[in-house]
Amino acid sequence: MADVSTSLSLRRGIGAALLSSGEFLFGSAVLTFWITCALLGPHFVPYDPLAGDVLNALAPPSADNWFGTDQLGRDVFSRVIIGSRDILTIAPLATFLATILGTAIGLLTGYVRGVIDDIISRLLEAVLALPSIIVVLLAIVALGKSETTVIMVIALSFAPRIARTVRAAVLSERELDYVAAATLRRESGVHIVFIEILPNILPPILVEATVRLGYAIFAVATLSFIGFGLQPPSPDWGLSISTNYAMIGAGYWWAVLFDAMAIASLVIAVNLVADGLHGAIHD
Repeated sequence: MADVSTSLSLRRGIGAALLSSGEFLFGSAVLTFWITCALLGPHFVPYDPLAGDVLNALAPPSADNWFGTDQLGRDVFSRVIIGSRDILTIAPLATFLATILGTAIGLLTGYVRGVIDDIISRLLEAVLALPSIIVVLLAIVALGKSETTVIMVIALSFAPRIARTVRAAVLSERELDYVAAATLRRESGVHIVFIEILPNILPPILVEATVRLGYAIFAVATLSFIGFGLQPPSPDWGLSISTNYAMIGAGYWWAVLFDAMAIASLVIAVNLVADGLHGAIHD
């Protein structure tokens, strides 16, 4: 009962810290806005984001087109709103898979130690030594361009970093008394890892996953920008910037600015949430 009470008190303390964290609340509000756009956007955008009107191409922001139109006459506001759907599908899925894989590897290497830990750790270090963007691009070239490929490649590139964080947390926990007590009770290794240790390292895993989500959002946008992510006529933000950025020199800034601001606001919001979680957990 004492352990349950301590756990409940800890959770309440974290919850109170989050509710008093301005950066967490602001980041959550922005993130909620974009999630709402991704889920409900098609119901309130004024125009079809894929429908062009060449006679109204590159029109500046106005009462009819709040964010102006792009070079094909498509409404930029509608494309920004609908464009949130792709990035908020691919990035969270990639982060979720990376977290599952990285956590599994980190639990294994941190608890088992020995030869298995040495071999897997050396492999992870080798992967981490390579520039992530190069590895991702080579994988996409080899496997082909698709949403599934982008998700899998980003997940595999992030998993080693999450595994390293989880391993460090497990190494700290396995030396504590409750793990020794479970060992004396002759609990199985699976029980110790998943029932005893894992619940106690969930906070750092959550923080790491949130941080990786921000990187995943930026990675998805970057891949689309350089032509290795989503393909036309998708309203994806990175792809829209890639398609229209040449227009900036001619003064048609609106075709790029609002997509860039959307990416920046989403990444910043996720990072603020991550900072808020980190502060609440470690206070």
